[in-house]
Amino acid sequence: MFLKEKKRYDRQINITDFGIEGQQKLKQSKVLIAGAGGLGSPIAIYLAVAGIGNIRIVDNDKVSLSNLNRQILYQNQDIGRKKAEAAGEKLNKWNNDILVEAITETISANNVYHLTDECDVILDATDNFTVRYLLNEAALARKIPLHYGGIYGLEGALTTIIPGKTACLRCIFPEPPPLTISPALGVTAGIIGCLQAMESIKYIVGTGELLTNRMLVFDGLSMKFREVKLRPDPRCPYCSS
Repeated sequence: MFLKEKKRYDRQINITDFGIEGQQKLKQSKVLIAGAGGLGSPIAIYLAVAGIGNIRIVDNDKVSLSNLNRQILYQNQDIGRKKAEAAGEKLNKWNNDILVEAITETISANNVYHLTDECDVILDATDNFTVRYLLNEAALARKIPLHYGGIYGLEGALTTIIPGKTACLRCIFPEPPPLTISPALGVTAGIIGCLQAMESIKYIVGTGELLTNRMLVFDGLSMKFREVKLRPDPRCPYCSS
């Protein structure tokens, strides 16, 4: 590792069970961040500064004023711009030693396998269960982890899905929740997004205990975390075979 890189990541290299080997694993990894909004913003920022070698961020939406309370990748001057393009520029400013692929596409059945090609991890930062289910199917097919996160007001939840070892998203949510515009406090998105990023880093480096078959639920009103145990559905048509 070059001296400049080692200096940039020195504090995390010194973490027990991390070291230069762990940093090299991050550098050699490629992640897909599906969505560049409230969750995608902290995920992308912290994975970029941690030194993930290749970040592919996908979003076809444009920045609006109502996004700015929680989507911390953007500022007033970004209103009207494509989120992925603006996000790509910001991430390269945070860390110019990494490759950022900013893709302005809507994730669909036609492109989800192309978008996940060669990725080591999928981070679900969307608010659309149709897309979430597509990401779940791609993760199962490619046998790579899917880090799920969701927020509602001052509440949030996340889990790590590993094909063949844990409940898949269809086991957890057999039917999509009703489509609504969810209230959202920016801090909630920051907390859940940061935890998703941490799970991804832990998986890539190979350290710690992941949120497998566990849903971590955060309640900002009471400032408490609780765990919900998850089990694979033996009748799930998506992962049971």
